[in-house]
Amino acid sequence: MQELKATKEIEIRFSEVDSMGVVWHGSYPLYFEDAREEWGRKFGFGYMDMVEHDFYAPLVDLEFHYKRPIIYGMRPRVEITYRPTEAAKIIYDYEIYDTRDESLLTTGHSVQVFMDKAYKLLWENPPFFEQWKKKWEQE
Repeated sequence: MQELKATKEIEIRFSEVDSMGVVWHGSYPLYFEDAREEWGRKFGFGYMDMVEHDFYAPLVDLEFHYKRPIIYGMRPRVEITYRPTEAAKIIYDYEIYDTRDESLLTTGHSVQVFMDKAYKLLWENPPFFEQWKKKWEQE
């Protein structure tokens, strides 16, 4: 099974830091979101692809773990990796690195589930997702 991984470099904006110049905790979900969008573009599985197939994929679990602070002026790199599962879920793992010395700054993961347009939770993978998994050899 091939590893499906994407990378997104981010620029830390002044509006994302606190008075110490350290990235505020509420900015991390946005960095992960940017990485998910980049991953979706790379592998043809973005949010609009789901909507076009009449499904949503809300986030039900999100966590991150600080290793070192991200400081204003840094240009960190977010690496996102798809974690295969048989369940009707989409799981991603994240690592944020300092591009200056490649040190690990943050780790995290997220879980999304599938819902139909009537907001009903799906217990089985939608057909379009199964086709996508076959295309990318994720079974």
